[in-house]
Amino acid sequence: MKAFLHLGALALTQFILGAAALPEKRSDGPQFKNGQPIDGKGKGAPIVGGTNKQIDLQSPDNLGQQSTDNGLVPNLKWSFSDSKTRLLRGGWVREQVITDLPSSHDISAAQQHLTKGAIRELHWHRVAEWGFVYSGSVLISAVDEFGRYEVAKLNYGDIWYFPKGAAHTVQGLEDENEFLLVFDEADFDKVGTTFMVDDWIAHTPRDILAKNFGLNESVFDDVPVPNPYIFNGTVSTKNVTDGPAGELTGNASFVYRTFEHKGEPVPGKGGEFYKIDSTNFPVSKTIAATFVRLEPKGLRELHWHPNAEEWLYFHKGKARATVFIGGTNARTFDFRAGDTAAFPDNSGHYIENTSDTEDLIWIEIYKSDRVADIPLTQWLALTPADIVAQTLKIPLEIAEGLKKEKQVLIQ
Repeated sequence: MKAFLHLGALALTQFILGAAALPEKRSDGPQFKNGQPIDGKGKGAPIVGGTNKQIDLQSPDNLGQQSTDNGLVPNLKWSFSDSKTRLLRGGWVREQVITDLPSSHDISAAQQHLTKGAIRELHWHRVAEWGFVYSGSVLISAVDEFGRYEVAKLNYGDIWYFPKGAAHTVQGLEDENEFLLVFDEADFDKVGTTFMVDDWIAHTPRDILAKNFGLNESVFDDVPVPNPYIFNGTVSTKNVTDGPAGELTGNASFVYRTFEHKGEPVPGKGGEFYKIDSTNFPVSKTIAATFVRLEPKGLRELHWHPNAEEWLYFHKGKARATVFIGGTNARTFDFRAGDTAAFPDNSGHYIENTSDTEDLIWIEIYKSDRVADIPLTQWLALTPADIVAQTLKIPLEIAEGLKKEKQVLIQ
């Protein structure tokens, strides 16, 4: 009897497990939004093996939703949620470097969080650093090669740019403060890229330190080893005065207040587009950027960038982009807040807000002194209309009616 019950239980278990392993029932029509690679026209089949259902649901275009995708295009997307978070006293940091996103040859980045009073310790880099505050407020302090200094409070939308070698630090001023960091080097975390002041002092002979500073050696007994990177502190109340070379102001300033300036014209009326590069932020000679707000269902028009790769950080909303890399190769990607991407130099693409109700906000970064793009529509509109009509096999009147002005964003 026991054996019979055991066999019965085993059979029931196998039945349950077998039923659970069965694929979802195939229904009519495309199943991409249900997380299945089925186009509803005879192509595809259900996924029956291991898969991450949430990722499948969030990235229907990875399942073959776009019939216009073709060829072999490498992964151009990385989420900060996939990065290892480094926990520190006073905050955290998570990075995206070339080993995370191999298609990003020019840029690496990080999200960094500081609590009130917490300090990103004094340091400098072999590369330029660009920062964008998106929550809270921070105090930046920096000194350049001429001994000029700058101490400034930055709020939402404010940007800093520290040139290669400029000494600097950042402190949190509100209860919680967070910002995007960008570097004009694909692997900014490798040895020889960042130099911490306490790390240097801890590895310099004490008698040399005493001679250099004119102090007793014992002054340096408590220098942290290893360096803390971020540490708790109290909000600075001291002012810097009487620097022999004065302050960094005007065109020499390391700070740019994005929303104190007018955005670029947007004839397509699809949102807001701010350009931040050396034309309006003169010190930013190696990193050019845009801040974009695109309205629901809006489109960043088809275009390409003639001078650099495009690195992107999606801050809010949901997006879709198809990247054309030439030779019949194109691939569509789905993006959400926290995602980054790197589109190849000169590749054609668009960005679409796929939400019906929520604005899409993102930042574009270029390793260049300026933002530059060539829109597809404008190019065709400024080419003889009969040549365009013959090339694309479209009516001449359509070619003649194409808009000659950049639309930038389209609603």
